[in-house]
Amino acid sequence: MGVNHQERTSRLASPWVQLVFGVICMAMIANMQYGWTLFVNPINEKYQWGRAAIQVAFTIFVVTETWLVPVEGYLVDKYGPRPVVVGGGLLCAVAWALNSVASSLPLLYLAAAIGGVGAGAVYGTCVGNALKWFPNRRGLAAGITAAGFGAGSAATVVPIAHMIKSSGYEQTFLWFGLGQGLVVFLLGLALFAPPASLLESAKSTLKRVVYNASPRQVISSPIFWVMYLMFVMMAAGGLMATAQLGPIAKDFGLQDTPVSLLGLTLPALTFALTIDRVLNGLTRPFFGWISDRIGRENTMFIAFATEAVGILLLSKYGHSPVAFVVLTGIVFFAWGEIYSLFPATCGDTYGPKFAATNAGLLYTAKGTAALLVPFSSVITAATGSWHAVFMLASGMAALSALLALFVLKPMRSAHRQRHANPSVDLPYGGGTMVND
Repeated sequence: MGVNHQERTSRLASPWVQLVFGVICMAMIANMQYGWTLFVNPINEKYQWGRAAIQVAFTIFVVTETWLVPVEGYLVDKYGPRPVVVGGGLLCAVAWALNSVASSLPLLYLAAAIGGVGAGAVYGTCVGNALKWFPNRRGLAAGITAAGFGAGSAATVVPIAHMIKSSGYEQTFLWFGLGQGLVVFLLGLALFAPPASLLESAKSTLKRVVYNASPRQVISSPIFWVMYLMFVMMAAGGLMATAQLGPIAKDFGLQDTPVSLLGLTLPALTFALTIDRVLNGLTRPFFGWISDRIGRENTMFIAFATEAVGILLLSKYGHSPVAFVVLTGIVFFAWGEIYSLFPATCGDTYGPKFAATNAGLLYTAKGTAALLVPFSSVITAATGSWHAVFMLASGMAALSALLALFVLKPMRSAHRQRHANPSVDLPYGGGTMVND
């Protein structure tokens, strides 16, 4: 591979510069997931396809965004981040351009699939690259990078909402899509993989042995599947809220209800979306930083338990406009950290050599969770309220919190002890031991 020479000579090839570029790229694709809820009702009002049918596009987007990340991660590990992100930016622009002219469900679904591939390429690359550039602070680096995706749409929620009302959702899709895609394309050209010398310099800091597991060894590891189950359960509740927040606000009668907080007055849904995006971004570096200090599983327990309680309170008090805004903020704050905690835990457990691919394998859990999102509309239609959906999401978050503390923590502790000595027999088909 001919990337190392460039990496050593370019002024842009430094950890913090690459981190900033990754964050901006993530922010540019954030609306593809977090801005979607603003388009659901306008699309349904124009074509009357039904919200459940329209939300299938969201599921397709998340599935293609996540399930192909291991392939994209392999390409990053092999060829570097630049070509993957550049291609991803182009696909993201094409997807929203297609959304602007989609007059049938199949075309809407096709655009969702294209957008998912593009967004996954950008997301997986930026997170994997951050794990490699910051071997000593994976939690913080993954959290800051993921924050770009979580909070990236905060600044554009109000402009998108206003443009949909003034110019229609079609023009909004087109111009935001082209603008966001162009920024990703340009910054993608400035991304670099870290040089091998970075890992060498980390040896004197970490002074420990790291088990570098290949992707095949990772999927043979029981720890991976425990994390996968937890990821699915946590992601499902948050994705439901992300995709359905607009319909929930409408069903609660709060969509255009004015709410005054923090010196601002905005419609409840717009206010909730803005605050949610900010908190959903802040939580990722915050809990990533906390986990670097008190441990990944302890942090998971605190965050996941908070999520379970927040969802219960939203179900009970969410019909109040102020409570709706505040409680959805808490729910998103306690949810978004999964996108820093799980990649960091994966990097800790399986090493940096194949970090992009291995984190991508775990990230497919988000796609699996997305398959559950359309059922939230089905359950709501069958029961006549969102209560059952809220209870299910809260229960999954509570179970994930317990698994983190009482299952994952002892399993990872035993794993570390087994790999503390490079001369021991390696489970799961062997692996590469390096001083990291």
